[in-house]
Amino acid sequence: MSVTEAEVIEALRPVEDPELHRSIVELDMVRDVRVEGDRVEVLVALTVAGCPLRNEIQNRVAAALADLDGVDEVNLAFTVMTDEERARLRERLHGDPAATAGSRPAHGHAEGRAIPFADPSSRTRVLLVASGKGGVGKSSVTTNLAVAMAGRGRSVAVVDADVWGFSIPRMLGVDRPPVVIDQMLVPPERYGVRCISMGFFVEEDQPVIWRGPMLHKALEQFLTDVYWDDPEFLIIDLPPGTGDIAISLAQFLPRAEVYVVTTPQPAAQRVAQRVAFMAEKVNLDVKGVIENMSWFTGDDGTRYELFGAGGGAELAQRLEVPLLGQVPLVPLLREGADAGRPVVVSDPDGEAAQAFASIAERIEVELAPTRRTHPELKLI
Repeated sequence: MSVTEAEVIEALRPVEDPELHRSIVELDMVRDVRVEGDRVEVLVALTVAGCPLRNEIQNRVAAALADLDGVDEVNLAFTVMTDEERARLRERLHGDPAATAGSRPAHGHAEGRAIPFADPSSRTRVLLVASGKGGVGKSSVTTNLAVAMAGRGRSVAVVDADVWGFSIPRMLGVDRPPVVIDQMLVPPERYGVRCISMGFFVEEDQPVIWRGPMLHKALEQFLTDVYWDDPEFLIIDLPPGTGDIAISLAQFLPRAEVYVVTTPQPAAQRVAQRVAFMAEKVNLDVKGVIENMSWFTGDDGTRYELFGAGGGAELAQRLEVPLLGQVPLVPLLREGADAGRPVVVSDPDGEAAQAFASIAERIEVELAPTRRTHPELKLI
């Protein structure tokens, strides 16, 4: 007995577009269904020409229809949305396509678009990973923390706000740029983590020579022009120090939580405390300290404290926040950063990966906000 077109549509309803995380039926991507005996023909409209995940969509559709009784052959064809269809899709998912980044109105009649994570009703926890100086492994901490969070089943996004020293795409192993749908940026995803970075917009070996206003606008666009789809956690990798970017993000994201990365030696923690004091001055909460490069374990099982000891605990005590974890110095951590395979993926049972898993759990559970937001409830 042949299936009906309605049954085919219902079977396709759970199939999600891998970038937009919405049903391809709800997104109006399924354009035509024909049933001829035990053969089903489906026409799917891709959002953009040359869609990088076309094969993934094809595999998902084929798998969904393979379970239908009476279907022995599936023929899948593709077309591409028109400019008008993309504009409607963008407006449906992300708001007015004429709006500009930020809350200030633009020239003409375009209204500014507010940063969604600054809304008091937003359920996204924003984590700012900061350090007082470079070279303490802040970006590798950000990357592995994000992947560890995703491994716990959480929806995670990363903003690489280290505009001058961007490295998150390489560390995540992202091999494609964002997809642009009518000026809406859809961030690429790897290991369950979506990310945006200046590295997608400049050559890797080219310097970014920008001053305050340009940095401010770029960060604003990262937060507003990107389709983030309300992640549970937005982790932001800050540049070292207390400059323009840190100040701008404090303005953009007044509810953000600050996590300070340091290494064990006293000189490093004394520099790291400056970023914590900056956070206090701009009314951001410092929630915890993460100590990186805490020790190296030799083949004989002996721990060698190459960079001293006690800096993280001393900084946490001074700031009156918990020391969330100590991450050991292991070769796989460095190798994974270069190869795009975070250590929590390449060596999940190793001591570094276990440290990140513990830190992620403490941030999610122990430091969870006590105040809950309910955007569905409106005050009248």
